[in-house]
This record gives sequence, C-alpha cells and structure tokens, in this order.
Amino acid sequence: MLSKVLDKSTCADCRFCCSFRRCSLWETPLFPEETMNRLSEADRGAVFVKHENDGKIYGQMDLTGCYRTQDSEEEAPCAFLDPDKGCMLSDEDKPFDCKIWPLRIMKKSGDNKCVIALTPTCPAINKVPLEKMKELVQEELGEKIYAYAKEHPYIVKEYREGFPVLMEKN
Repeated sequence: MLSKVLDKSTCADCRFCCSFRRCSLWETPLFPEETMNRLSEADRGAVFVKHENDGKIYGQMDLTGCYRTQDSEEEAPCAFLDPDKGCMLSDEDKPFDCKIWPLRIMKKSGDNKCVIALTPTCPAINKVPLEKMKELVQEELGEKIYAYAKEHPYIVKEYREGFPVLMEKN
C-alpha cells in the first residue's frame, strides 16, 4: 500500500517492523478471527491470544515465549518471518497492520477522534518528507484505512505522543 513512498526492497532488507521489543508488544499485528484460525491450523509455530472487541474476535500474535531474558529492549522476530526469504504470509493472510505499517490508526482519548499517524521509528520512512506522507494518506490511503477500521475496530490503537498525525476524523 505504501509502494509510492517505500521501495519493497528497502523494506525487505530492513525488516525493522518484523521484530518486537518486549516493551513494544502492543505493536504486534492483529489478525481477523478467520485468518488466525487458518494460520493456527496450518501449525506454523505462531501463538495467538484471542481477544474480542465490539463482538469481533481477533487474534494478536503472542511472542512472550520467544524472549530469553527479562530485558524490555530484547527483540523477538515475528513467527512468520523467514530470516532468508522475509515474510512467509500470503497477501490474503498478511494483517492489515503490516500492510499499512508504518502508518497506524489511533484514537485520541481526550477528543475521541480517530487519527492516522506515522510510526516515528521506521528507519526508511524517516527519509520521506512528512508532507509527502500526508498527501499519500489524505489523497489515497486514508479512507481505505478508516473503512477497514470501521469494519475491524480492534485495529484502532490508543494514540501515543510522538506519532505525527497525518489525517484526522471524528
């Protein structure tokens, strides 16, 4: 979805978004129930925690058993990351979170607005001018992201300071 601003080879070489520090487990991808069930049945070694939000069941990848220490900065790779080939998921199974990363849809608690924000830690996106990202979101991706979030409200995360807002909607 972000091919206009990020080259696939840049992302494939980096893979920053495919590993998670213990302190960043809130960022692990969320899977719709049917995808979670299909991937669980395929027995690829992924562990999911089931959650429910507004009557929708979804799964969040559970990496807690992958850490070797209690260090909050230790990283564990996504269960679907092949170190040589990259992501093993088909486009159909790839979570929406991954498709739009480093974008996040977030809710500001004070004014109840949903915003599309930029994850500031992506090394590649920091080289793209913020105005170019705003333009991409406002002209092409924003409405798709809001529509998906309306259908899958569990993907909306709480807003965190330091995430530049690219688009805002009530």
